[in-house]
Amino acid sequence: MAKYYPIFLNIQDKKCVVVGGGNVAWRKVCSLKEAGAKVTVVSPDFCPELERETGVERIQQKYTTDILKGAALVVASTDDGAVNKKVYSDAMERGILVNVVDKPDLCSFIVPASIQRGDLCISISTGGASPALARNIREYLEGQFGAEYGEFTHLLSEVRQKMLLEIKDEAIRRDILQRIAGFDILEIIKRKGVSEAKRKILEIVSEKIPGDK
Repeated sequence: MAKYYPIFLNIQDKKCVVVGGGNVAWRKVCSLKEAGAKVTVVSPDFCPELERETGVERIQQKYTTDILKGAALVVASTDDGAVNKKVYSDAMERGILVNVVDKPDLCSFIVPASIQRGDLCISISTGGASPALARNIREYLEGQFGAEYGEFTHLLSEVRQKMLLEIKDEAIRRDILQRIAGFDILEIIKRKGVSEAKRKILEIVSEKIPGDK
């Protein structure tokens, strides 16, 4: 079995193609849209969910190679093995990242199970060995990482950007960020809200850097 390099891919405003018109294809379309991709979906027929989906280019026809022109990534999710293999070979010839759903041997990348909490994303992969195990782990982690983690990461991002502008000493910035990330801000967010968490963070910063920064 292939070994995979874990990576997060920026597909903002990139053309991504989904070949297939069923529910699995629809879910792939939705996840690509959420990542900011310009999505093209091609199939002779579309499920009702895909028919209603906005913000995508629908091409209602059989797959043809020219549809891949300009694509950064393609996902094949049809019930026709020959079509899936054709998509894979066409993409590989053109240096396009390709994933054939449930066929790790026909993939240049695989999509891990993941949970998203704002900017925090935790991905789980078994390298294609057991997607069911990856899903079970994801479901467990969903119970461990609540919505407060999204608020926390957003808050940390705000603080980091502010400190990059206002605190020139990199060592001091790093020390403050480590203290904030290690402090129990999450519990404050859960019990008292974001405003109180911000107040506590400002307190930590002022303790480290009294007066002008």
